[in-house]
Amino acid sequence: MLDSIIEFIKTFLMLFFELLILFIIVSFIVSLIQQVVSEEKIKRLLSKPNQAISYMLGTVFGALTPFCSCSTIPILAGLLNSKVPFGPAMSFLIASPLMNPLMIFMLWALLGWKVAIVYFIVLAIFSILTGFVFSKMNLAETYKGVNVKGDGFFANKTGSRFKQALNDAWAFLYPMLPYLFIGVFIGAFIYGFVPETFITKYASGGGIISVFIASIIGIPMYIRPETMLPIAEALVSKGMSLGTVVALIIGGAGASIPEVALLSKLFKRKFVISFVIAILGVAIATGLIVNIII
Repeated sequence: MLDSIIEFIKTFLMLFFELLILFIIVSFIVSLIQQVVSEEKIKRLLSKPNQAISYMLGTVFGALTPFCSCSTIPILAGLLNSKVPFGPAMSFLIASPLMNPLMIFMLWALLGWKVAIVYFIVLAIFSILTGFVFSKMNLAETYKGVNVKGDGFFANKTGSRFKQALNDAWAFLYPMLPYLFIGVFIGAFIYGFVPETFITKYASGGGIISVFIASIIGIPMYIRPETMLPIAEALVSKGMSLGTVVALIIGGAGASIPEVALLSKLFKRKFVISFVIAILGVAIATGLIVNIII
């Protein structure tokens, strides 16, 4: 028992400070990028005549936005109200919570570079295809045309860019600390106290059933990436397949209950249902692909 407690403390401290430093560095870099990307520039680029480029740019800009739907949804509403093409705006919506740099770097650090690269490629393709399919389904007609207030991605700031980036890094980190702490605590607890036989018996499957169940469970859980990823590392160390863990992460980060609630204010039910089904589909597909390739 004493050995388990010592292992728990060591794992907790190592994970917590590793992710703390990673979070600050990535947040700082993202803030510097965001300071040179204006809202008008996004609108202009996403409205290019070449639709393929517009969809790709929507995915890229989505990956560079803040880390949560509370900021992404107001931006989406602003883009749609400004008559940005619906398809690229949807690529932006899908990519934002699932492809932000923090998610990719944390996946790389905790689950390995192969998982991070496969995850990034699959999600990029999915974001582009979803934008195209949603446009062809005429889901633009489901938009209610309402404004959603939020802190915003393009808030006016003063001071040097370096100082702004430091302030943003702290502003991003401070509200995330409880989630980060909880996630690392649970992950360290699993690593130190949950027997490997328990994980391998009930949750180590790499087949479609295990991946499907993980995807379904992830949606109502609403475990933020910075909370889920430390847990994911612990689950993998205990025998859960990488693909099953990835499916769980995508389900929780891509279609969380708060995000779905915000989307229901902007869109009719048909869109919300289509969105949840799309996230469920990519969670299953990505999980199976990761299990096959890695």
